[in-house]
Amino acid sequence: MASAAVAKGTGMKKGQGEAHATLTSAQGLIALLDEDDDRLRAHALKQLDRVVPDLWFEVSSSIATIEALYEDESFTERSLAALLASKVFYHLGELQESLTYALCAGKLFDVTERSDYVQTIVGKCIDEYVKRREKAEVSGEEVQIDSRLEAIVQRMFSRCLEDGQLEQAIGIALDSCQLDLLRAVAEHGQFDKDLLTYALNVCKNLIVSRKFREKALRLMVDLYKQLPQPDWVVISQCLMFLDEPAAVAEILRDLLSKDADSVLLAYQIAFDLFENEQPQFLSRVSDFVEGASKAVAVKEEEGAAQPMDADSQDATPSGAGDVKQEASGAEDPSLDKLQSILQGDVPVKLHLEFLHSKTKTDYTILKNLKASVETRNSVCHSAIIFANALMYMGTTVDTFLREHLDWLARATNWAKFSATAGLGVIHRGQLTQGQFLMAPYLPSEGSSGSPFSEGGALYALGLMHCDKGKVIRDFLLQSLRNATSEVVQHGACLGIGLAALGTDDEEVFEDLKNALYTDSAVAGEAAGIAIGLLSVGTGSDKTEQMLAYAHDTQHEKITRGLALGCALISYGREESADALILQLCQDQNPILRYGGMFSIGLAYSGTMSNFAIQKLLHFAVSDVSDDVRRAAVMCLGFVMYSQPDQCPHTVALLSESFNPHVRYGVAMALGIACAGTGMKEALAILTVLSKDAVDFVRQGALIATSMVLLQQPESKVQPFRKRLDKIVSDKHEDVMCKMGAIISVGLIDAGGRNVNIRLRSRNGFPRLLSVVGLAVFTQYWYWYPLSYFLSLPLSPAALIGLNDKLEMPKFDVVSKCKPSVFAYAQPVESSGSILVGRAPTAVLSTTAKAKARQAKKEDAKKSSSGEAEKMETEDEEREKQQKEEEKKAEEEKKAKAAADATEELKENPTRVVPSQERHMQYLEGSRFTPIAGGSRSAGIVLLKDNEPGKECEIVSIPVTTEAPANTEPPPPEPFEFNSNLD
Repeated sequence: MASAAVAKGTGMKKGQGEAHATLTSAQGLIALLDEDDDRLRAHALKQLDRVVPDLWFEVSSSIATIEALYEDESFTERSLAALLASKVFYHLGELQESLTYALCAGKLFDVTERSDYVQTIVGKCIDEYVKRREKAEVSGEEVQIDSRLEAIVQRMFSRCLEDGQLEQAIGIALDSCQLDLLRAVAEHGQFDKDLLTYALNVCKNLIVSRKFREKALRLMVDLYKQLPQPDWVVISQCLMFLDEPAAVAEILRDLLSKDADSVLLAYQIAFDLFENEQPQFLSRVSDFVEGASKAVAVKEEEGAAQPMDADSQDATPSGAGDVKQEASGAEDPSLDKLQSILQGDVPVKLHLEFLHSKTKTDYTILKNLKASVETRNSVCHSAIIFANALMYMGTTVDTFLREHLDWLARATNWAKFSATAGLGVIHRGQLTQGQFLMAPYLPSEGSSGSPFSEGGALYALGLMHCDKGKVIRDFLLQSLRNATSEVVQHGACLGIGLAALGTDDEEVFEDLKNALYTDSAVAGEAAGIAIGLLSVGTGSDKTEQMLAYAHDTQHEKITRGLALGCALISYGREESADALILQLCQDQNPILRYGGMFSIGLAYSGTMSNFAIQKLLHFAVSDVSDDVRRAAVMCLGFVMYSQPDQCPHTVALLSESFNPHVRYGVAMALGIACAGTGMKEALAILTVLSKDAVDFVRQGALIATSMVLLQQPESKVQPFRKRLDKIVSDKHEDVMCKMGAIISVGLIDAGGRNVNIRLRSRNGFPRLLSVVGLAVFTQYWYWYPLSYFLSLPLSPAALIGLNDKLEMPKFDVVSKCKPSVFAYAQPVESSGSILVGRAPTAVLSTTAKAKARQAKKEDAKKSSSGEAEKMETEDEEREKQQKEEEKKAEEEKKAKAAADATEELKENPTRVVPSQERHMQYLEGSRFTPIAGGSRSAGIVLLKDNEPGKECEIVSIPVTTEAPANTEPPPPEPFEFNSNLD
């Protein structure tokens, strides 16, 4: 009777067996759940489990009964009841409840099933497990994790291994912060270099906890070393992040002691480490390399000094001891070259030569800008000087300033300070003659020069020697000690902060602290920023003294400088900076909360940390201070620059805020996060903001747009140039907006159109100097001279190939795309438009033929009239005109050939913009190939010579880097006076 009741209640169709039943209602099965017989209830649960995907809406009405069956400990099929309850809750959208009952179902929850239910709940399970593991890893406390949750994750991990889905297994291992699982993947037997690269990218971009990221990178280093051919470049990058200079020095020393290819690889590692802009790490690596060399030399000398027995003395050839001693004492040229790279001498020189020789800055643009702006407008006057500094950044070309000295002399007071500082940007990298170049402006004994020029010159020296200021350190310190004017103190503080960046030098700190304690608003602000630059990224306890003085002083400028200094000290510290962040964010002083926003942005820069993003968004919409809200939105750019495509979606709603400060922050956030990407989503938001009703919002949008469009194809940039042209030439435009347009003009053509903004190196690690430079540049809102920090993140977009002698051999690479796509902008006409280049004039062959026919007709008329002399003159003119037309036709032919070309040969060194890198290829059978693999298409690349015995032509780029020894004219040649001559 029970079977009949089941058949009747389930609506089984007549003539069908029970195995092939199609249910139209679950009411009969649901009724069986109330029976006393456990077998009937178990049967009902099994059948309901099969039909719940189709009839869950009926089963959900009895969810209480199903839950009661699970809670009945005497019921033998409790796990089945839990599984059914989990599926019902899944269909109801209650995923947390569904996960809870899925855990209670135990092994009945089959992770190998391919249904949407299993995939969703497994994902939820892994997310919950990862969340708890992350909490335990970040807080360092023990967090209780359900063993059933762990069992499901383990089963899912095993399934990934069995199915060969190793990337998913790596994701589970790293997301759940379990290195033992990652080792299990490595021991699986298929862990090759591609999988290691994937795991490394996950470590760099997706792991939240810094502590676990460091543990994972240490494991990555071990796994990379176990490869048949270890990738020493990647290993060195990981060790740099782990702050282990001794290990990097050991790798470099080991490579130097091997064959020629290994020596080249050591040079390549050193150049790659330099690109990460970690000057203090490189300095320690250099010290370890030098120390190891001295230790080896001492050991060899001690070995040579030990007495030998008679037999060995007899066996030793005469003079061999002397040769060995000379060899041990001789200098190692490869070691000297490595040290010159680590200390920055070679890469800085190469960048200087490249920017000097390849500059394509259009001088006419600056002349047109100068002519279009009223001479009495000091804001635009200073903006043009700044634009000139950016356009010629690092090129050593100061022609515009020299030719317009009268116009330049109109700058007074702080404008003169800024104009002098601009020379430091133009001559950036002139390490050997920086002091000589700035000598006319620098303070000296008995001089009565302008303190604004003297302060600006000291600031310029800092910009010139940024993070490589050993040569200039003592001079700047002495200038700071001797300074009696707060203006000179201001320039000296900024200069020494830049020159000693990241050194945490105690002597420099004491002098800066003395300048701070003078309680001068001007000098104190610079001293606060300089202390932050000095100890950037160290997490130093100096912040306690800085915050104490920030609360004591009455000057807002000093408080702001100290707040920014604290933010710089917390750079890259992540969760270890949380205590400082909390203290700043909870302060009643809005200026210190402003510093708290930058502390979040810099501490978590490039991490995509949810904690940081949520914190910034909270302050962006809730703080009572406009400055804090603007800074909070702006700092989203620093947190998100590692994944720039996420930033436009995050700030899209904020761009429609009623508060103009928030809208300005959105513009700058997009400029920072999406710099050099040309991202359409970012440009769409910035285009709207550039038409905002508020002038400073338009200013920020224009500057940010130029940052995003930097080094993009001219087809993208041309419409923006036209917009800038219209704004600059419009006499009725607001000064703030016009200032932003002029700065944008300089930035879009920065460094002779050969530089780009990169906040991450090509290996994916943050670039300290670039991030710090942008952070301080944003303070131009309060203090215009700080805008020159924008030169710090500008780095050459170049391919520079070097041989084993660190010379540039002459060789070609091919760009597999149309030359016109990445060509330089066309030159601008001297009149008319200010910024937009002229289009090339096309001369058709039919036009030339028509002119020739017309000329023949005129000749016939003139011959009949007998005007021979006139005809002869006209013949000469016509021949001249014909030659010009032929020349134009030839140029047209060349232009057409270039337009039709699908690839382009480029000589070493050459400009390679970021979007062009994927199109660059080395010629097949080329004599020179990259030592670190064929994928390197930009940066400084060490080249292996495949024909070492053959003579090679070297590219020479002369740049004056030494001060002239004698500026006096040469003496006249000796002569004899003869009085007998008439």
